[in-house]
Amino acid sequence: MTDPLIIEPNHTADACVIWLHGLGADRYDFLPVAEALQESLHSTRFVLPQAPTRAVTINGGYAMPSWYNIIAMNPARAIDQGQLEASAQMLCGLIEEQQASGIQPERIFIAGFSQGGAVALHTAYISWKGPLGGVLALSTYAPTFDDQVQLAASQQRIPALCLHGQNDEVVINAMGRSAYEYLKGWGVDAAWREYPMGHQVLPQEIADIGEWLAQRLH
Repeated sequence: MTDPLIIEPNHTADACVIWLHGLGADRYDFLPVAEALQESLHSTRFVLPQAPTRAVTINGGYAMPSWYNIIAMNPARAIDQGQLEASAQMLCGLIEEQQASGIQPERIFIAGFSQGGAVALHTAYISWKGPLGGVLALSTYAPTFDDQVQLAASQQRIPALCLHGQNDEVVINAMGRSAYEYLKGWGVDAAWREYPMGHQVLPQEIADIGEWLAQRLH
């Protein structure tokens, strides 16, 4: 297992964002974003984990960094649930490491793009049983959200910012919107933002994320 990339802030860290990359990317993918956000979040550490390399069925079995195998795209994505849960447990371990380093759980945020966002949502609202500062869900979906899910009180108090491209051709806008609607239905303080983009990240989106984080870290 490759160690996460850890970007320490200029000041002593009293908050942390753990950010998961998307399918086929690596732990350096969001390094520029982390560095940009630290320009205003002066005491926030960023932890960028690396997904294991494994065969991905929808990509012809080609091995690439992947938080879980995607077996089929239609009608709904068929995924390897065990691998998703293993990735969520890895993320829980990183949260616990940050707590052990002295950061309060209410100041620990988890973020993820695309497949990484699916792991972040699953972790926050299904696997992790304690408080968290919030979730950033970028261009993603929630394959494990359904009408059977019941949130604990601590999970219900975890806010979420869901961000999506209007023209996303990989994770269609409606899939992201569905995850957001589940969160709202469960009483979560969730916000929805969409942008004139495809499956990507825009500077305005990062600015909005920085503002959202700053409001919770003042």
